[in-house]
Amino acid sequence: MIGTNPTQFSSKTGAAAIFVSTMRKPRLLVLTSTFPRWPGDKEPAFVYQLSRRLTSRFVVTVLAPRAPASAQREDMEGVVVRRYPYFFRPWERLATHGGGILARLHSNRLYYLLVPLFLLGQLWALMRLLRQQQFDVIQAHWLIPQGLIATLARALTGRPVPLVCTSHGADLFALRGALMRRLKRTILNESDMVTVVSSAMRNECLALGSAADRIKVIPMGVDLQRQFTPDPQGQRHEHEILFVGRLVKKKGVALLLQAMPQILRQQPQARLSIAGGGPLEAELRGLVGVLGIREQVTFLGMVGQSELPNLYRRAALFVAPFVVTDSGDQEGLGLVLVEAAGCGCPIVCGDVPAVTDVIQDGDTGLIVAPDDPSALAAVITGLLADPERRRRLADNAGRHCRLAFDWESVAERYARLLLGVATNRQ
Repeated sequence: MIGTNPTQFSSKTGAAAIFVSTMRKPRLLVLTSTFPRWPGDKEPAFVYQLSRRLTSRFVVTVLAPRAPASAQREDMEGVVVRRYPYFFRPWERLATHGGGILARLHSNRLYYLLVPLFLLGQLWALMRLLRQQQFDVIQAHWLIPQGLIATLARALTGRPVPLVCTSHGADLFALRGALMRRLKRTILNESDMVTVVSSAMRNECLALGSAADRIKVIPMGVDLQRQFTPDPQGQRHEHEILFVGRLVKKKGVALLLQAMPQILRQQPQARLSIAGGGPLEAELRGLVGVLGIREQVTFLGMVGQSELPNLYRRAALFVAPFVVTDSGDQEGLGLVLVEAAGCGCPIVCGDVPAVTDVIQDGDTGLIVAPDDPSALAAVITGLLADPERRRRLADNAGRHCRLAFDWESVAERYARLLLGVATNRQ
């Protein structure tokens, strides 16, 4: 657990000394576009999970976009959540339930009309907050839009609150072109510190001209102590292949479906379960029909975090066939790999740079060249036929991930970095 003893920072100067002497927790403002709309929401919760674990060290306020049926203000396990409006409530869906902002824009071009309103709504809400309250540090999740909005708001309000930007992948890889590169370079240079969730992303930041000493690789975490754990008594379905994730192009689900006929020729009992939703669902269901594999593929829809461990524990194999899209979008880390590893499920994944922080090919899982359904099918059929190798890969992956990705150690690293940034700017 993250400790709550303030004296462990008593050797620091400036802000840290003030926090110790007054017993006042520093105030952290978190900016995000992805956040649960209510307790138990099936939206990705990694920003919330980190924020609530930081409440032992910080007074945490989260600024997130409003969504239909969400509260505008609420307290979620000690995290003060403030959601800003940017249009009529029924249309405030740009950042929710559908694969994120980029996927929403690709699914329906009318959503582009909301982008200026989304940005202005966030900017206005942030400027109001900075004028109303005193914050010691800001953490902006995603360079664009949150890092950009934070940079503008600090300048317009004259409140140069220390800024940590955290990039998750799409904001760094997918937004291309000269203008976007200039914006990203500016945000990186204006940030007091930048964190990225994988080593591959650090290299991308360096290519944009960021100073090496201001980039830290700190992943998001997974609860590998209580939630995503193995079940030694459980029985795996020896022929079940599992995919978990948003149904967007970079996840490579179409590639996995294209591999299924070849898999079925070698393993006729194989079945594929797909847990997740997104803009490609209708297209993927159509592909299942064209391939003639409706009886062998089950779409489970969006699955809550509490339900996921049982899926990982029962599957024979977890497959994440990641690809790099034409726009350059790709996985920044792939926490589903860590979740699967925590539950003892062996892993096959597509060869994109970020996965090497989790998967060492042949040791903690198997990596397959992207865009090659035949190669993917061959690896899957080989593992389905080799339970001893599956067990060995799963054991190795579990040990590795418990050391590197458990939420308690990850949150501790973020807490120390954020406190250090707040201290150095006083």
